[in-house]
Amino acid sequence: MSWVVEEWKEGLPTKVLQKIQEIELHLDKLKKERQQRQFQVEALEAALLKQKQKVENEKSEASALKRECQTLNDSCDNLEKTKQKISHELQLKESQINYLESQLVSSKKHVENLEQENKRYRSQFERCQTNAVSADISFGTPEKKLSTSPTPKKIVSGLPDSKFRELQEKYNKE
Repeated sequence: MSWVVEEWKEGLPTKVLQKIQEIELHLDKLKKERQQRQFQVEALEAALLKQKQKVENEKSEASALKRECQTLNDSCDNLEKTKQKISHELQLKESQINYLESQLVSSKKHVENLEQENKRYRSQFERCQTNAVSADISFGTPEKKLSTSPTPKKIVSGLPDSKFRELQEKYNKE
């Protein structure tokens, strides 16, 4: 088929044939250049598509990171609120502990005072009892000694009734 293409050139002057040959060479050169450019365009389009895909992936990743960051911020806020609440509760508990400790110290002092008062009343009671027994022995006959044993009312007759009752209750408990 190439001989058919070449037939139309027969009978043309050599200058024209040279010019045609130059043009055909230039055309081949342009076709090759166009083909190379087409490959470059296709490669660039593929790279562009790849970059667009990469940008989309980066956008979705950035969006996911933003959501995660927001979730973490919310968690931090909740933790901070919980920390403040617990800190406040701790302060309340510490103040309650301090109050209860001071009450305990006060109660211990009160118990010590009551124990000392109890000892004092007991010793008074024992002294009064010994005094009453010795008084009965010195003033009475042996028959009277057996029939008249000292009662707590006689022994502590010098104390007020409320103190007497209090001492009697303490004595009965022991």
